[in-house]
Amino acid sequence: MLNIVLFGPPGCGKGTQAELLVKKYGIQHISTGDAIRQEIKAGSELGKKVTSFIEKGHLCPDELVIDIIADYINNNKDVDGNIFDGFPRTTAQAEEFDKMLASEGLGIDLMVSLDVPDEELIQRIIKRAEVSGRADDSDVNVIKNRIDVYKAQTAVVADYYSKQGKYFPINGIGTIEEVFGRICECIDKISEKK
Repeated sequence: MLNIVLFGPPGCGKGTQAELLVKKYGIQHISTGDAIRQEIKAGSELGKKVTSFIEKGHLCPDELVIDIIADYINNNKDVDGNIFDGFPRTTAQAEEFDKMLASEGLGIDLMVSLDVPDEELIQRIIKRAEVSGRADDSDVNVIKNRIDVYKAQTAVVADYYSKQGKYFPINGIGTIEEVFGRICECIDKISEKK
């Protein structure tokens, strides 16, 4: 099983690259946001707990997000691999994630981090807003704040995986195909060692 953490700031192209990776490697793409929405839609106990936080405008606590990911792993043990997108987002989540995977005899093989300069991110998100109509994608101050929050809170997870020798920064500038090629080259090297 191949387990990848797909990482990078808002607008770096994670969603686009995840779709291509799913097609090439036959693995699942799990977005934390999608998993949360599925739990809410299903009306599960986890979904009800998540809803209570969302309605108050709060982020879900680490424990709850970890429970949702654990539920996903328990229900998808026979897949060829996973791309985890948006998780883990804190060092505490990464530590718990490693324990959870280890209990199933699994682990993270690599963290692929798409590196894109801030100005490029801002331009990409503004262009995305023209297509998606998302208000939070059209306000430069909101975009800058999201990038700053990513750097302050989430980027530290890269240090966690770097210490394990699993962190692989990828140049996120270029065509979709060029970036995809760089990611595949990295994944293929790791896969050969397994």
